[in-house]
Amino acid sequence: MIERLLPGYVACAETHEKEAPAGSLYPEEARLVEASVERRRDEFASVRVCARRAMAVLGIPPAPVLSGRRGVPLWPEGTVGSMTHCDGYRAAALARATEARAVGIDAEPNEPLPSGVWDLISLPAERARPPLDADGPVIHWDRLLFSAKESVFKTWYPLTRIELDFGEADITFRRTRAPLTEGTFTAELSRTAPGMPRVYEGKWLIEDGFAVTAIVLPANPGSTV
Repeated sequence: MIERLLPGYVACAETHEKEAPAGSLYPEEARLVEASVERRRDEFASVRVCARRAMAVLGIPPAPVLSGRRGVPLWPEGTVGSMTHCDGYRAAALARATEARAVGIDAEPNEPLPSGVWDLISLPAERARPPLDADGPVIHWDRLLFSAKESVFKTWYPLTRIELDFGEADITFRRTRAPLTEGTFTAELSRTAPGMPRVYEGKWLIEDGFAVTAIVLPANPGSTV
């Protein structure tokens, strides 16, 4: 599923398994979640299994993926990537730094956001835009918006170490063609950082009950995503 949103030079791996096989974590990874609840440990382990499968696709030896500030994955030298997990789905995407500056992926259940969250994460302009699914399957655009902003933040933060607020990214969705549940989106940021674009182009997909989004910043600024 996630590979449909990413260029061929990004290695992807995903699973619907909630639990990873015993012994999936390196000791230094296990220490990071030894005090966590079981669900958190399962998410942490299974998404790292995906990460090492993506490493194998790139021909990179398996390595631990530790966590930096704000939980940013610490990838092997010379690579960039992103991970995501929600109930029933985990995925990792990895690319060589010679091909991409950053990768951001996110998956969410295709369900409405909890009460009150929509107003917290959205801008007035986003709330005013009409939904695109009047003639197609049900898409929970509030949840898709949340996912798209998560992908933006996962792309932005590892390069800048500057935190973004939900209100600093204005998302506009487009659908490939009706009634397909996939398309593209544009994220325009109100914040700037040296060497970083103000506008990000991403892709989205609704499938198997999940909303999935992805962004890639190519290493060559002239490349297209």
